[in-house]
Amino acid sequence: MRKITINPVTRIEGHAKIDIYLDDKGSVADTQLHVTQIRGFEKFVEGRPFYEMPSITARICGICPISHLLASAKACDAIMAVTPPETGVKLRELVHCAQMAQSHALSFFYLSAPDLLLGFDSDPALRNVFGLIDADPQTARAGVALRKFGQDAIEALAQERIHSSWIVAGGVNAPLTAAARDRILAGLPGARALAGRTLEQFEGLLDRFAEEIAHFGSAPTLYAGLTNPAGTLDWYGGLLQFKDPAGGMLAKDVPAADYASVIGEASQRDSYLKSPYYRPLGFPGGEYRVGPLARLNVAERLGTPEADRKLAEFRQRFGPVVHGSFHYHYARLIELVHALEKMELLLADPAILDTHVRSHAAVNRLEGVGMIEAPRGVLIHHYKVDEKGAIRWVNLIVATGHNSLAMNRSVAEVARHFVHGAQIEEGMLNRVSAVVRAYDPCLSCSTHADGTLDLEVALIGADGQVLDRRRA
Repeated sequence: MRKITINPVTRIEGHAKIDIYLDDKGSVADTQLHVTQIRGFEKFVEGRPFYEMPSITARICGICPISHLLASAKACDAIMAVTPPETGVKLRELVHCAQMAQSHALSFFYLSAPDLLLGFDSDPALRNVFGLIDADPQTARAGVALRKFGQDAIEALAQERIHSSWIVAGGVNAPLTAAARDRILAGLPGARALAGRTLEQFEGLLDRFAEEIAHFGSAPTLYAGLTNPAGTLDWYGGLLQFKDPAGGMLAKDVPAADYASVIGEASQRDSYLKSPYYRPLGFPGGEYRVGPLARLNVAERLGTPEADRKLAEFRQRFGPVVHGSFHYHYARLIELVHALEKMELLLADPAILDTHVRSHAAVNRLEGVGMIEAPRGVLIHHYKVDEKGAIRWVNLIVATGHNSLAMNRSVAEVARHFVHGAQIEEGMLNRVSAVVRAYDPCLSCSTHADGTLDLEVALIGADGQVLDRRRA
């Protein structure tokens, strides 16, 4: 048995490595994706007042702090047994859409576009955002502009771009001003145009990637996501749905408080990332996927005109249930269009400037669960407190965790198709890493490659001798 190690997996948000095991014929026998970091938030928050949890758990991630703020605040709402004012909810939804826009732009343009636009086999020293700037400055500028729009909108709403204190238990702590509303509205037409142009550009590239589309984690799985009872995608207030590989409903309209009836969690020896599974089917048979592709498979519609038109085209191309993980990129761009359309609708409502944006209460329940769709999938915060509101117990199911089993299987599928023999080719290993990037995993912090990263891949024979070695 011989082993190839990809360490680290680059252009993801966090730290991971991949082991690929080859048999004596040079064929892939097994693979393992290792998440090599641990943060420990579930333990060190114990004893803190529950109302501090949004600002503490936002520090889990500098890329998607809004997602943790919202899930945490919803759990705190449940502990206080309050419903935030209608405008407070709309403002939470608005900043959530801005977060989706900036995160999806980051994933597509900065992390995956170098592969998609420059090629999986292109020079690794150039296959990064800097190489993209040189090769296609218009596309690179679009990525910068779209992410900037999302971040500017977050700042206009929350007064801070990262780790804001604006989203709180009971709602938000300040209303939206007319000036901030107009500032966001002024930027929306340009952002929508860029998103639409990027989606059309990506659609034009699909024929170049027939082999990747067929072999980038295309095995059928279950899918989970949040919709309203009518089946419309609902990132903020939706109920949990599970569908089978054919699109049949397995679990419908599961509220946040009942998530444990359908989701179990397993620990694996080779990773710090937990592996959730669909509880009625057990582990590991209950493997499922979340995130943009899963949401498009679960929802009947997105609920905004242009995004629904693009969803119909997507389904016409690939069918009503799409399994190939390569299409996470496609789904992400459709959601980017939806996020910008949804922001426009929310800002057009005169009630968005109402000043009643927060409900106040003390501890009325000893347990609360908050559930939203983060950019990468369903995010769950579950808290238990004592009578004074001090945290006794926390469980966090991060969006990337739901995809743990599917990412491992996708890595194996890509490796078995593209990795052969004793000669290592950088492009084939890049495809193994790229299928992880398709899921856009957020592993709490970031590592990126600019062509000078100290990356070494070694192929070692059964006798311990190095058969081949590559350094990037």
